[in-house]
Amino acid sequence: MDILIPTWINGELKPVEKMKAHLQGLRHKAISVFVMQGSKTLLQRRTLSKYHTPGLWANACCTHPEWDEVGLDCATRRLSEELGIVGQTPVYRDTVEYSADVGNNMVENEVVEIFVVQANKVLVRPNANEVMDYRWETLEDLHKQIKSNPGQFTPWLKIYLEQHAKKIFANYAG
Repeated sequence: MDILIPTWINGELKPVEKMKAHLQGLRHKAISVFVMQGSKTLLQRRTLSKYHTPGLWANACCTHPEWDEVGLDCATRRLSEELGIVGQTPVYRDTVEYSADVGNNMVENEVVEIFVVQANKVLVRPNANEVMDYRWETLEDLHKQIKSNPGQFTPWLKIYLEQHAKKIFANYAG
């Protein structure tokens, strides 16, 4: 079954098949979630079976809301589906836009609702179909790792940290 995501066509939001939106570089909605423990953020390594950016490190979860799905509901759903994280309420932080080549002739041209979860203790049970590894990293160390090994991280994580960190991490050290 094709997944239809909210995509702008001639200035109007329409349901478009997700792969088509990426292959044509169409501007579409997305969500991105950062899970924080103090100044540490949860990173996930995308499985090798992902259709773009396989094996790269990203923030806790990123996805596209389905047609007529509210961003908060999507963020909560994907935290559970990707990382097995339940009982947490993501808090809306900001909306950002970016465009990035993600390989395989695909472009992420996104309007992203950013959410943050502050969790002192959280049980992470990654879905092996989505996530091959995860780790907690301080923001300071993450910045250093991205500078020294940029090819290990998704384009959007680098964009978030380089261009939007003050908005996303306003209450976190690092």
